Amino acid sequence: MTARRRTPLVALLAADGASRTGNAVTVVAVPLLALQIAGTPWAVAAAGVVATLPLMIGGLLGGVVVDRLGFRRASILADAASGLTVLAIPVLAAVDALPLGALLGLVFLSNLLDAPGNAARSSQLPELCDLARIPLARAAAAQATVSRTATLLGAALAGTLVATAGAAVAMLVTAAAFASAIVLTVLWIPRVALPVPADGAGTPAEGWRALTLGVRFVLRTPLVRAVVVMVVLTNAIDVAGLTVLKPLYAADLGDDGAALGVMIACSAGGALAGAALYGLVGDRVPRHALYVVLFLVGGVPPYLVLALAPPFPVVVAVLVVSGLAAGPLNPLIDSALLRLIPVAIRARVLGAISAGVTAAMPLGSLVAGLGVDAVGLSAALAVTAGLYLVAILSTAFGDRWRDF
Repeated sequence: MTARRRTPLVALLAADGASRTGNAVTVVAVPLLALQIAGTPWAVAAAGVVATLPLMIGGLLGGVVVDRLGFRRASILADAASGLTVLAIPVLAAVDALPLGALLGLVFLSNLLDAPGNAARSSQLPELCDLARIPLARAAAAQATVSRTATLLGAALAGTLVATAGAAVAMLVTAAAFASAIVLTVLWIPRVALPVPADGAGTPAEGWRALTLGVRFVLRTPLVRAVVVMVVLTNAIDVAGLTVLKPLYAADLGDDGAALGVMIACSAGGALAGAALYGLVGDRVPRHALYVVLFLVGGVPPYLVLALAPPFPVVVAVLVVSGLAAGPLNPLIDSALLRLIPVAIRARVLGAISAGVTAAMPLGSLVAGLGVDAVGLSAALAVTAGLYLVAILSTAFGDRWRDF
């Protein structure tokens, strides 16, 4: 009976892992494919923009759709749409019909439903935890562990495929991963019944008020606002690193950029261990102090070491340690937020948060491209490390964090 009660939660985590595996392959393959097609850093920066801009749009508008359709149905539709657009990339590449514009358009469409799909899966976590009789913090740590595992496997697989078969072929793995997530959801995840969201007067919210319920909840909740402000800044920097700075660094090392897969896999491997350790430790360590220290260790050293350009094994070691620190951050944030958000508007609040924290991502990619052109890669990496430190120290303190 206990195993049966836990089956939906296990299926949810597996579906989330499958979807994130595909996304990890895309993160490695798309920048390198853009560089292969156009041959300039600007192509890599443009790929970064179209990979992140739809996350903001989909997060802001998709939450309402998720709350209306239901978590289960919305996650299925999101994975189906993303899988079909991703599948078109290797198909067009096989017939020499994939110019840079077509690649960017398909990546934009694929990522447009990523945020609503992720919100739909995350929104089911509290109810499935209740069904499985598992604490939310432990389930959030398990979800982060699965996510990190998926990133590790996807990045390692992508690095191998890019080196042996090409970036376009690697996208087939992404399409298969989305298909697996759909099967798991259809077979084993039940529907979560949702109440009708209401406005402040207790009447059903419609139209513009329904669309903005999530945003208004974020704006009037100090802790949520604090999380969003801090993560907006650090996400912009991280995406600049992931979509521009690290791919260019890896390309300079040779091996057709396959070192990028190794770098992402090392970060993901450390983060996997960190998330798993947090699942064991839980809330026995002061949450806010842990949060700040982990952000500092996870964010600043990777860019500093890349700027110094030591031997690649040193880079690998630093990425593992920074990943270890980054691993508990998502469970810390998710468990705090899910305790605060009413179920009726959960998807749209998570969507609004997703839109908020991705708002500066396209700008991060563009500024990274400008920075590399202006001062070179090493200097741009050093400036990035300094900006990360300033972002954390200027936003991570104050009374609003008291209840974190």
